[in-house]
Amino acid sequence: MKYKMLTLALFLLTTLTYAQEGFKLGAHGGIPLGDFNDKIGLVFGADIGYMWAPNKVFDLGIKTGIVHGFGETFKDEVISTKSPSVQFAPIAASVRIWPSRSFSLGGDVGQAFGLSDGNDGGFYYRPQIGFQMGAQTEVNFSYTAIQLENESWTTVTFGVVYTFLSARHFR
Repeated sequence: MKYKMLTLALFLLTTLTYAQEGFKLGAHGGIPLGDFNDKIGLVFGADIGYMWAPNKVFDLGIKTGIVHGFGETFKDEVISTKSPSVQFAPIAASVRIWPSRSFSLGGDVGQAFGLSDGNDGGFYYRPQIGFQMGAQTEVNFSYTAIQLENESWTTVTFGVVYTFLSARHFR
């Protein structure tokens, strides 16, 4: 196990890629925390956006997507109760800082619009840690928070992002 982890770490450190500019398409899945932990079982989402790379150290961009939390079903001897699913459509500004060629820190900040009944949405933020797995592929870990009126939507997710490189990369 240690050998596999060391090999993976060396692979991540030696990947020769720089900050990525272009359209990004991503998917992520995870678990809820806090206020929605007892109501939601799993969380899945998809993102699309565009990142500009003014230099090799940071990227700036915009992002939108959808987040879907699947409602939990609770059963006892006689009654079965299903919590409703929860959906959001976030729109955010994004920033990524690249301390190395294969590792990024960053986040998204914006507004998440509620799509499910009784859900007005709220302030959205999503800090992330990303690892380049190739010239156009990244995996990331993120924490998502949406400040609702009386509750907070919080999740921890694992995601994959694919970048459709811009023409700038082919010159």
